[in-house]
Amino acid sequence: MIIFIICIAILLLAYKFYSPFVEKQAGIDPHAQTPAMRFEDGVDYVKVNPVNAFLIQFLNIAGVGPIFGPILGALYGPIALLWIILGNIIGGAVHDYFSGVMSIKEDGKSLPEIAGHYFNKYFKGVMLFFTALLLFFVGVVFIMSPAGLISNLDVFKDTFFASNEFWVLVILGYYLLATLLPVDKIITKLYPAFGMLMVVMTLSVLVALFISAPRLPAITDLFGYFDHSNHLALELLNRGPDAPPVWPLLFVTITCGAISGFHSTQSPIIARCLTNEKYARPIFYGAMLAEGVVAAVWALAGIAAFPGGYVELKALIAQGGPGLVVNKISTTYLGSIGGIMAILAVAVFPITSGDTAFRSLRLTIVDAFKIPQSIRNRLLVSIPILTIAYFMTKIDFSLIWRYFAFSNMLLSTSVLWLATKYLFDRKAFHWIVSLPAIAGTALTIAYIMTSEIGLGLPQSANDSIGIVCGIVGLVLLIVWHKKKY
Repeated sequence: MIIFIICIAILLLAYKFYSPFVEKQAGIDPHAQTPAMRFEDGVDYVKVNPVNAFLIQFLNIAGVGPIFGPILGALYGPIALLWIILGNIIGGAVHDYFSGVMSIKEDGKSLPEIAGHYFNKYFKGVMLFFTALLLFFVGVVFIMSPAGLISNLDVFKDTFFASNEFWVLVILGYYLLATLLPVDKIITKLYPAFGMLMVVMTLSVLVALFISAPRLPAITDLFGYFDHSNHLALELLNRGPDAPPVWPLLFVTITCGAISGFHSTQSPIIARCLTNEKYARPIFYGAMLAEGVVAAVWALAGIAAFPGGYVELKALIAQGGPGLVVNKISTTYLGSIGGIMAILAVAVFPITSGDTAFRSLRLTIVDAFKIPQSIRNRLLVSIPILTIAYFMTKIDFSLIWRYFAFSNMLLSTSVLWLATKYLFDRKAFHWIVSLPAIAGTALTIAYIMTSEIGLGLPQSANDSIGIVCGIVGLVLLIVWHKKKY
């Protein structure tokens, strides 16, 4: 358990000592008028108090990602916790913070518009394509996963409500309303309460694990990666011949909670609602750290909640995916009523990210093509998107998830390079974003080179590809910096 406590302490220390340094580089002006003050329109530009803004941002970025991803990542053992914490502090929280700050500085615009300003129309086009692609995949994933969770509840067994198709249509209907209505009609009213629900349920699972988990991970378990005589660690980690390679698969499996490009697509929603630039750090950086805590709890649950360890967890995932694991953990450790509450909460969270994904997709499209924000135009943009999304729910979930994971990783890396340019222009300390950008580039290329949805090269090529890409990225960055300054 000490390893988990250390991880949470590191997150808190990062907010106390590292985030102020990051903020100093961003050029925050507490006296500047924010987009919410300059462009208030009652639809997307709406003033929101900072506490509600934090809870909304937290819920928007959380969804099912910091639950499902860490459960899958638990197959790699306690190293999943280390990746969540270090990736969050060095990559994810910085990524989320600068995506929010850049949007505030650029009138609340979406990522492609910001990219066009700091780079050129070609980079803007690339960002537009991958932003729209990611938002669409997120929306589809967050239709399929909650529909599956709700329809499989025991309380609905042998009833009409056990139909997955029924819940898909219900969720799509809600998404249409949430996409069209002004941000203060649903999102700012309901989401703070849902954000608190996520906090309560996460803490409930954590306390239950502390009390009843059969085997909590220890620091010595990490030695199994290096010491093959440590039989307990080997059992927990399953570092046998069929064990999945940590690089790059762990870093793709756990994105939400560590670093996720999807978060940057949500930042403009809140950037259009803040009343002061000084709130950017607690809301964007702070919400990502809070998501890191959620991810760490569910990674801990995946590692510690099963007497059979890796073997039992792997069998459950093979039987019903991470949703079945959530069901098992919730009902086992929180009882039948608490279990239903937890599962319903886990079903609500992706819905609240799915609707903002489609809302962000609408905003991205109307920003790119300068479409006036009338109700008719919002319908003309939203209805075709949701119609296509419905038919995409007929495709295998695991395939959709793989494309989501890749586009998520690619977009987060692109945003870090965009933030690098932002800090270059400010003559600030760019290494806080450029070094994570280099690592993200190496990871993205290594994954697409060796994955099934990419070139399918042997996994043995991972290390060399990653090292070469990292070195090339660093050299290009140094040359670019010297040429420009």
